[in-house]
Amino acid sequence: MLERLLRLILILAILAGIYIAVWSARRSAKGSAGGPPPWRDTKVLVIAAQVAALGVILSVGDYLWANFRARTDEIGLELNFDFLDQPSGISIADSPLDPNSSIQNALIAGVKNTFLIFIVGIPLAVLLGTLIGIARLSTNWLLTKIATVYVEFFRNIPTLLVIVFTWQALLLGFPREQDSWLIRGSSTAADSGPPSLEGLFIFNNKRFAFPSIGGGENFGAFQVVFLVGVVAAVAVWVWRTRNFDATGTPHRRVLWSFATLLVISVIGYFVLGGPFSISRPMIEQRIASGGVKMQMPYVAVMFGLVLYTASHIAEIVRGSIMSVPKGQVEAGNALALSGFQRYRFVVLPQAFRVAFPPLINQFLNYTKNTSLAIAVGFAETTGVIQNLFGQSRPAPQLLLILMLIYLAFSLILSAIGNLINRRLQIVGR
Repeated sequence: MLERLLRLILILAILAGIYIAVWSARRSAKGSAGGPPPWRDTKVLVIAAQVAALGVILSVGDYLWANFRARTDEIGLELNFDFLDQPSGISIADSPLDPNSSIQNALIAGVKNTFLIFIVGIPLAVLLGTLIGIARLSTNWLLTKIATVYVEFFRNIPTLLVIVFTWQALLLGFPREQDSWLIRGSSTAADSGPPSLEGLFIFNNKRFAFPSIGGGENFGAFQVVFLVGVVAAVAVWVWRTRNFDATGTPHRRVLWSFATLLVISVIGYFVLGGPFSISRPMIEQRIASGGVKMQMPYVAVMFGLVLYTASHIAEIVRGSIMSVPKGQVEAGNALALSGFQRYRFVVLPQAFRVAFPPLINQFLNYTKNTSLAIAVGFAETTGVIQNLFGQSRPAPQLLLILMLIYLAFSLILSAIGNLINRRLQIVGR
């Protein structure tokens, strides 16, 4: 207690010295006879208030840290991160990790699952929210009312309830694993256990699987060829755009760019002798292999967050569209643009300049709401750390890691969003 009191006195003495130094410097600058006394100088009082607030914050922080250290010393809890190399004791579905894998690898797998939720969900939420926002301004009475009901319903119920409803009411209605729905697949009896299932698409209440590309002998070389095709497609896109700006002829950028990429990829495929093949999903002895496997809890979290976030994005888009001057819409009508062309070339480009700053907040909310995946058992970052708590792992370090992970995701998204917003801003004269 005496040591803590001495630290507090030292902090206050340092802050008092700073205050006296600032006051003396101001008085010297004004002359010995100039200026009011320090207790009547507003600028000095403002600095004194900030110094006092800083002293209180440091004192409270020091008190809390001392209590925390006393408690950890009492229970013998180490505050290092050496435990990250120990076995995690947990397993993650559709992951090569087992209970003997390190805690560090388990956390990396959780971060990857969190990334997969928002990297797929955010574009879907923007697309759905934009369509709903446009529908709310439609002249079709039925379409407007349906969009309004959607917004008012999902925007006014908890996010967790949307996720749980999606999981319990929709996705758990799929058949069990041994009764999976197959599309162009086969079911053959195994010697023991459930049958072996193989098909292009497999649906059950545990996962959704579909074909993927399996790399062959020259797959690395084909990836280089494909990258060259992408670069060529971008170059063709720029060429067609500049040609349109110079001559006014239809650019057809999408058609030309896609054709360029397709031709280069097909030529590369045959020259390299078929560098890849189609990997079909298979479930054998309840073990999934091949193809791309998407866990149903992942679908529940992503779909639930998309439905919820899109209701907020729809209102942002609707308000942004209404902010576009009416004369712009009338100009589009005067040019005989169709409704789709008017939105694509006139309304939405201007509306998204207004909508993008608040959309960044929705992207951040979506990312932080991924922590609700723990309610349906999906092993994203929060779920992995919650399972590690059950293995008696140190909570303070894990909570600090969890906060830093979400902070990193939020700061990266904010930085990317601000860069895009800077490009979208109207440059004044």
